[in-house]
Amino acid sequence: MNPVIGVDISKGESHAQAFLKRGLPYGKVFKFQHNLEGLASFLDYIRDVESAAGIRPSVVMEATGHYHSPVVQFLDEHQYITIVINPLISFEAKKTNLRRVKTDAADAFQLGMLFYKEEFEPIKKRGQHLMNLRYLTRQYDSLTGMYVQVKLQFQAILDQVFPEYRGVFGDLYSKVSLKLLAKYSTSKDVLEMTENEITAAIQSLTGRGRSALWCLERAQILMAAARRNPFKETVFPSHLVSIQLLIKLLLQYQEHLADLVKSVDALAEELLEYELIQSIPGIGTKIAATILAEIGEIDRFEHAKKLVAFAGVDPSVFSSGKFVSTQNRITKHGSRRLRSALFQAVRCGIRSNRNKKLRAFYDKKRAEGKLFRVAVIACVNKLIHWIFAILTKKESFRLD
Repeated sequence: MNPVIGVDISKGESHAQAFLKRGLPYGKVFKFQHNLEGLASFLDYIRDVESAAGIRPSVVMEATGHYHSPVVQFLDEHQYITIVINPLISFEAKKTNLRRVKTDAADAFQLGMLFYKEEFEPIKKRGQHLMNLRYLTRQYDSLTGMYVQVKLQFQAILDQVFPEYRGVFGDLYSKVSLKLLAKYSTSKDVLEMTENEITAAIQSLTGRGRSALWCLERAQILMAAARRNPFKETVFPSHLVSIQLLIKLLLQYQEHLADLVKSVDALAEELLEYELIQSIPGIGTKIAATILAEIGEIDRFEHAKKLVAFAGVDPSVFSSGKFVSTQNRITKHGSRRLRSALFQAVRCGIRSNRNKKLRAFYDKKRAEGKLFRVAVIACVNKLIHWIFAILTKKESFRLD
């Protein structure tokens, strides 16, 4: 006996189909909710299958965003082997069937049958740690995207209220800069104050972080900017309401992102590979955490080429009869976030020769006549091979 339960995950509910062995379904499709009562009934269903088979069944399901997480956690608490597979694998398996049937019950059945055709690795305890890291890094990326959108809205309003404010501070989005702009949003607000009053306001915002001379210089620059500004006050009061709201949002996003960075670092530092990955010039803390989180367990990949395919930077292949395409794009399958992190790492590495080994490889490809993006993709491929070697051998990167 080799029992398995295929589970098709949906939002808030799932369908399960059990098999005692290959080609031998057990019972009918079982439907359960993702609440306490539903999961308890699913546990009874699993125990019934276990009693019929004589051994504990494995449970196989697709990765479906976050919807499968409650089920995985529940099964982990009761020490059942759980296998979460890439949806692309199950999708390709469904295409082999002559009949086109798409129901939750049919999907659960297909997942159970797929278990006997392929060799899958169960989720490991360490994998849960990496999954937590993945959730945090993805949350950081999502929050960063929203933060960027707010910055764009803020810049559009600033251009209509106080465009000359840019350049008063080295960082327009520093806390001192944003809080001062919230206090003096127009040229009129600034020019109604004395130089000493503005200096004192800046000093109160910086605390002891800056000298009195620096605060005085900022005040003078601000007053000069106010005098240069094309309009003293906006004709749209709604802009002032918007700029106050956007400043609050920017400060909140900065605070939340800082908290997420601390959480990501704390979780990533528990992994030996976190420091090993950063031994490659061009890979910092954020990129290292994202790469580790998206790759997960390196044992899932037998060789570097499979990791290349997982990152979606392997070339697509198209041939028919005597025709063989010579201009093939990368597949872009697998993890988009991993691919993005790898591109960032390459750009950081070849910029200013930070990674001399990677830069030399890039220059070689360019000398061969490769286009910029083609050369960068080749560098990404090379970087993946280095990362694979580091993670499997547990050794730091060497430039020699």
